[in-house]
Amino acid sequence: MDTRIKQIFGDCSALIPPARIELDRWLEDNINLPAGVSAVPGRFKLWPFQREICQAITDPTIERVTLVKPVRVGFTTLLTGAVGHFVENDPSPVLCVLPIETDCRSYLADELEPIFEASGININQDLGNRDTMLARRFLGGSLRIIPSRSPGRLRKLTCRILMIDEVDGMEVTREGDPVRLSINRTMTFRNRKIIMGSTPVFLETSAILRAYSNSDRRVFQVPCPSCGIYNQILWKHIVWENRDPSTACYQCPDCNERIDHKHKVTMVTNGVWKARKPEIANHAGFHLNSLVSLLYNTRWEVLVEEFLEAKQDPELLQTFINTILAEGWAGVGEELDVEGLKDGVGDFSLESMPEGILYLTAGVDVQRDRLEVVTIGWDQDRTIHVLDQRVIWGDPHMAETWKALDDLLLKKWKHPAGGEIGLEAVGVDSGDGFTSDQVLNFCQPRLGRRVFAIKGASGSREAISRSKSSSGKTLHILGVDGLKANLHSLLNTPGAIRFSNTLEGRFYEELASEKRHVTYKKGIPQASWVRIGKQPGESLDCMIYAMAVEKRCNVDPARRSLELRSPHSPKPKSIVVSRSSWIDRRGGYRNRYGNL
Repeated sequence: MDTRIKQIFGDCSALIPPARIELDRWLEDNINLPAGVSAVPGRFKLWPFQREICQAITDPTIERVTLVKPVRVGFTTLLTGAVGHFVENDPSPVLCVLPIETDCRSYLADELEPIFEASGININQDLGNRDTMLARRFLGGSLRIIPSRSPGRLRKLTCRILMIDEVDGMEVTREGDPVRLSINRTMTFRNRKIIMGSTPVFLETSAILRAYSNSDRRVFQVPCPSCGIYNQILWKHIVWENRDPSTACYQCPDCNERIDHKHKVTMVTNGVWKARKPEIANHAGFHLNSLVSLLYNTRWEVLVEEFLEAKQDPELLQTFINTILAEGWAGVGEELDVEGLKDGVGDFSLESMPEGILYLTAGVDVQRDRLEVVTIGWDQDRTIHVLDQRVIWGDPHMAETWKALDDLLLKKWKHPAGGEIGLEAVGVDSGDGFTSDQVLNFCQPRLGRRVFAIKGASGSREAISRSKSSSGKTLHILGVDGLKANLHSLLNTPGAIRFSNTLEGRFYEELASEKRHVTYKKGIPQASWVRIGKQPGESLDCMIYAMAVEKRCNVDPARRSLELRSPHSPKPKSIVVSRSSWIDRRGGYRNRYGNL
């Protein structure tokens, strides 16, 4: 029969489609990592746990791939290699969605283009529209990199290959969930592929954890060198002795044998992915943590050391849980016990502060008829001491009110060690829209003293970031949701925050004036902080501002301790000025500007 077909139609071998190329094999044969991208430049070498992820990406029976990821497991590089695979072997419209435009430009310039150039993958820029900087065309397809905050640009696109990175950093817009909007752009393709990855943030609102729960839920399991039973390495399996990270090891949950780190490479090399919901056939979900990473700086003793440093600070602890363990932060949503807060009251104040205080920060809340100021002290262990709360009465539109605040901010207090201490940084609220100009005008000339005009913003943001106001003055944006979550965690941690016995009773009521509340916006869970009843919240706001600006302090504890033991501030070193006889001969230098 085959001979007869050849007689009629000739040799049709050219019409036979090429064999499907597995992504894992193609990456190791074709992708080169340049020195500017990788600490180990050269040919890309997959880690054992990456191989099955690659196979799922190119498996035609799998429509969706979801990865709950930590840092230090190479997902972004894997994503870039997958883009290169589709460009070279399966040309299609490819869409990459990242949280903000800065992320898109950074990914294109710092990751994708250098790897493509080093690997000989060619794409051009001739798309003839305004998205040219973030769009490329190649034979048979195109690549666009779009920020999730641009739903209008998403509406205009269709794609067969959709790659979404850091979905937990994306916010729901007026047009809905950007993840859902992106997925809708693949509807016209029967053979679409949706690849999604992210480090989880908050447990109750995590988009990546919701997606993973709808997948086949694969976990990476490694064999115990002692009993041979396979288990997923979890943080509870890492043990150490007497706060000594060098003793860190893996304790098998089956045989209880303690396994030294030297066996980690062999364990991971022989590891396998196991699906917890194998009945789901078209959605592969992977959950990784950094405990199986083979990078030098993910040794178990290094991770234990990071944990011991982070566990006293909820913000650092959340970062560890999110980025190392790839788990969502549970946060604190219950109302605070006002009377319980007073258990941390001590006999100290600004005039009689604890000897361990190294530096002070303050938060200023601006009201229509007054300024509320809360001052807190920080010690070497980052224990917070709320030292003072006071009110400056006056109209914020009057210069006298700001003069009184400036006098307070310039004040020095006697330190128990013998020296004097002043404010290291101050945050002044400019977000009410009524006194914004007055706050900006006050703070701008005092930036050198770290007096910052601040404005709170909701959503997943860093604690404090520099920006510009509409008038061009410096403005700092606060991620209030994260700051309030960290404050609530500290308030629920015994000994983390102590309060002066000089604080008024209203301070504690205002501190407990909000709680974390989850609502659903267009079907997507959104966490926010809501006011409890009609309780004022000035003290809470001041605390948040004072904690945020602490991120702008850079205090050397040893040097500061030495300075605080001195009864006098260090005198500035005398400056020796060398004069030029040539300038003097040419005339005018001393005559015009004085004898400098």
